Amino acid sequence: MNPIVQLPGIQPEIAVKAIPEDERVWVPQAENVWFRPLLLNTVTGSWCNLLRVRKSGVLSRHIHPSVVVGYVIKGSWRYLEHDWVASEGSFVYEPPGEIHTLVVDEASGGATEMITFFNISGAMVYVDEKGQPSGYEDVFTKIEMCRKYYAANGLGAEYVDQFVR
Repeated sequence: MNPIVQLPGIQPEIAVKAIPEDERVWVPQAENVWFRPLLLNTVTGSWCNLLRVRKSGVLSRHIHPSVVVGYVIKGSWRYLEHDWVASEGSFVYEPPGEIHTLVVDEASGGATEMITFFNISGAMVYVDEKGQPSGYEDVFTKIEMCRKYYAANGLGAEYVDQFVR
């Protein structure tokens, strides 16, 4: 094997099993909703994660100021504002500036578990029924959520550092 030549200041690659064997890696986001960090890029303000949902219903109404792409690994979901369903194997592109409401329900296939890979650029801004901001997540809030959760569950706060670039 050839040695890797790495320029100074370049962060190493990340090569991990996306769906972890250790359940503690999944960070709770809401009741029966978790995310699994894969890349938390503080340089670009983006992140990649798996979103896992084990419930039916509305997850969130939100808007992104930048592009989001997703790939459904398991189950299905939809947006109330559209007539399509993202099912296993589906690729989804979300344009910046669109308000949408993520739902896992009978109309989206009624799966008992949904797992989707998301690559999110910028922030995710939660909005109320009038479209007014009610909260947000960005790469820094995601890192903090991970640190607190991993510190409390025995993995250690520094566990998240392997995903931070």
